[in-house]
Amino acid sequence: MIRIGIDIGGTFTDFAVWRDSAGGYTNILSFKVPSTPPTFADAVRTGLNQIIEAGTISASDEILLVHGTTVSTNAVIERSGPQLALFVTKGFPDILNIQRLRLDKPIDMFNRRTEALVAREHVFEIDERLLSDGTVERPIRDEAVREAIAKAVDAGVEGLAICFLHSYRNPVHEIAAQEVVASDKNGLSVTISSEIWPQQNEYERAVVAVLNSYVRKIVGDYIGEIEGYLKQNLPGAKLFITKSNGGVMASEVAYRHPVHTMLSGPAAGVTAAQFVGDLLKMPDLLTMDMGGTSTDMSLIRNGRVQVSTQAEVGEFPVMMPVTAIEAIGAGGGSIARMDGPVLKVGPRSAGARPGPACYDQGGNEPTLTDAYLVCGYINPDYFLEGRMSLRRDLAEQSMAPIAEAMGVDVVTAAESCITVGTSNMLTRVMPFLASLGVSPRELTLVLYGGAGAVHGPLLAEELGIERVLVPRLPSVFCAFGGLVSDLMHDVVRTVLGSSLDGTELRRVFDELEKEARDWLTTQADPRWLSGTDVFYYAEMRYQGQSFQVDVALDAAMVAGGDITAIAKAFHAEHLHLYNHADIDAPVEIQQLRVRVVSRMTKPDPTPLERLEHGIEEAWLESRRLRLQGVWHDEVPVYRRSALGVGHRITGPAIIEQGDSTILIPATYSAETGDLGDLTLALEG
Repeated sequence: MIRIGIDIGGTFTDFAVWRDSAGGYTNILSFKVPSTPPTFADAVRTGLNQIIEAGTISASDEILLVHGTTVSTNAVIERSGPQLALFVTKGFPDILNIQRLRLDKPIDMFNRRTEALVAREHVFEIDERLLSDGTVERPIRDEAVREAIAKAVDAGVEGLAICFLHSYRNPVHEIAAQEVVASDKNGLSVTISSEIWPQQNEYERAVVAVLNSYVRKIVGDYIGEIEGYLKQNLPGAKLFITKSNGGVMASEVAYRHPVHTMLSGPAAGVTAAQFVGDLLKMPDLLTMDMGGTSTDMSLIRNGRVQVSTQAEVGEFPVMMPVTAIEAIGAGGGSIARMDGPVLKVGPRSAGARPGPACYDQGGNEPTLTDAYLVCGYINPDYFLEGRMSLRRDLAEQSMAPIAEAMGVDVVTAAESCITVGTSNMLTRVMPFLASLGVSPRELTLVLYGGAGAVHGPLLAEELGIERVLVPRLPSVFCAFGGLVSDLMHDVVRTVLGSSLDGTELRRVFDELEKEARDWLTTQADPRWLSGTDVFYYAEMRYQGQSFQVDVALDAAMVAGGDITAIAKAFHAEHLHLYNHADIDAPVEIQQLRVRVVSRMTKPDPTPLERLEHGIEEAWLESRRLRLQGVWHDEVPVYRRSALGVGHRITGPAIIEQGDSTILIPATYSAETGDLGDLTLALEG
């Protein structure tokens, strides 16, 4: 069987290919093609055509294709989805506009609440009511739903979301309304909140349902394009889509529940980092995915990816468990500008078109990529394995206005842009780690993305991180994540307000586990799977607390229904996060959650053979390099493909590989490991 991972970025679309009969981790093929916004599927077709033409795959092969996509995220950020209607319980028409009492920028006098994706006049009240325990106080009437449907259709809406009060306890009214919509033959696409994520918090649940309806047609059309191509050219291929929680799902599920794809691209990279960390026995990782538009950072602690239920897509909360990612508006294409006397970098990006000035595609604004070129970090003649030549003169021209405004030369201006970019990252990373109770010195920084290995070592210096890992395939690492992702599914139950003893806790967890396992049976051929793991979680808080803490539970606690042990686990987690725990205070459980992970076959960690030649065989040239305000002459540049296991390089130095460049600062040394991954160690 062949597995192909695909990831679409703002600048490039990445591919990683593994044939299970042709070796393991050290034999994965990779390449990139330029992204083609707004018709992103064109780049996917181009890349797959190139793989076919190269003879790597054929129409008769059995192929598992795993695709990460930003189509849904882009639609929300750009607000390019269709007009929607929302059905709510009578008396709650302003649920999307009232939102929450707290503001995201409480000290900004000009801050406004986020404009809803559903116009106020397209919110329709349905005369029905459930009590907080799920019992029916006022039954729903089919006639009331049909009246609302007629008004929605007359208003020209194309999709519909339904969020009734307390449907997380009892979905009966939402299901009844959905059935009326389906029987009405009105052509509306409908999402009910209790099916997507049945959790307390009406506003957040309504937002998730609205998001799902908002992107359903866009994602469905996109997946349809890819599947149409596969049917015609690769009929033996099965399409999977990566999920925001780091797992994958069959494309049919993505059609119905596209909201699960919102953060799928960055999540796949974190999954890849977890896989490589397991291979190399590095359990504590800070991941840095720096592409052309942004930098995404995440934490892996004790071999486990950190999960968040407070993520955001655009301006909207997504309360489902997703890989915890800190997104920073700094990428290789981030544009530098003067704001009065202040130099700023990002968040605006040159993107794929026109791209940085040095690409010679019409862009003339200075970017971080232009700064790297001016400072000598990247080779203008060996960008993308020489498939694209960069123009240093255009990079310098773009930097000239910055230099003039600052009263310095072009090189100093370029290095200043890099320094500001690093500072932008630093101001976001430190609070992110502090909120999780982690010191950067405890972590290994994993660098990937097109610009990660260039800029990441500079951030590592500032953070004082002692070890940096550059994996074998840094530039296509998120695509590689598709090769090593597993089937994964989360289910939740709100239990706040119910009598929860040990017996009831076991019963709820048993029901959640059955629901999750039933989902797995619909996803993949059992031949591709190698076992299933089940993880248990509880969202808990001290009684009266306004926020909750997600606590991982041991299987033994769940099996024994040990409420006391679960409370102790909460105290320990609260102490870790906030340096405070009140063991005498009453604890309440809000939600119980189960995650099932069905493991798919993965590449084996086959060690590389040791090369007979010395490191001098990997030397390419010497280059002048600007670092920390100092010119370094005769800096060695090495070819990564010629580096062997145990080869050690002392900084400053540059290592080039086909699709990325690795910068080794003067304070670090680098060594190639048994699997070809590169480890940078802080000297002294």
